[in-house]
Amino acid sequence: MKITNNQKAGILAQALPNIQKYRNKIVVVKYGGNAMINEELKSAVMSDLVLLNTIGIKIVLVHGGGPEISKMLNQLQIESKFVDGLRVTDKESADVVQMVLAGKINKNLTCQIGNSGGKAIGLSGLDGKMLECKKLDDKHGFVGEIINCNAEIIIDTIKSGFIPVISSIGFDKDSNTYNINADTVASEIASKIGAEALISMTDTIGLLKDINDESTLINEVFVSDCPKLIADGIISGGMIPKIDSMINAIRQGVKKAFIIDGRVKHSILIELLTDEGMGTMFRGR
Repeated sequence: MKITNNQKAGILAQALPNIQKYRNKIVVVKYGGNAMINEELKSAVMSDLVLLNTIGIKIVLVHGGGPEISKMLNQLQIESKFVDGLRVTDKESADVVQMVLAGKINKNLTCQIGNSGGKAIGLSGLDGKMLECKKLDDKHGFVGEIINCNAEIIIDTIKSGFIPVISSIGFDKDSNTYNINADTVASEIASKIGAEALISMTDTIGLLKDINDESTLINEVFVSDCPKLIADGIISGGMIPKIDSMINAIRQGVKKAFIIDGRVKHSILIELLTDEGMGTMFRGR
């Protein structure tokens, strides 16, 4: 269907109040799932981030890269092991995680933003002593729990007009590298830098009352509702740590948090710049 010039103008006019609402505010985007693997979707996401940055919305991009890590470990004939949904990371695997996340993925995303007309700087939790960690527990090895987030380098990057692209690794006082859940990293950073909103891109349309029925999408959830949703089994499995990260961010001052479907082109623009949105929004109460 061809959109006329009048329709395009109408769409832009409808977006104006939302642009004004987020202008000069910080939005942290956790990037993952199919949108990170599919090249067409990846290109659309990077272009959308450049657009948002161009109209005055300050973007911070946080990424993981599980499939790429597994691929590299397989090439090196290192077995991938998971416990409770988290990758078991020994010293050898931690070196691979650093190489893939802070190297290949981070720099490719930074380059793609540049080629889309934006300005980005690739960072990791090792830069500027950003993400200091301790071991989450012994069974996961070098999987990190964040004990301090130093956001100075992120703030300086934003002030300089660049989009920070941050890989989810951290360090300890003995210079060990830790693999960290990207949702946790995005939440900690959003809280620390006073973000207006946190967006998590996933492979689901949002939180569903019935996981097998997309028509049961819950559009809005208050933090106070979450314990009951967990007890009722509506929030379960791998969705629990993701929503825990959202709750943590909101309790530390982030105004809103969203789960959106990264499989849909321009889902970030739809969520931020339209009244209808498309995913599940979490708010404090």
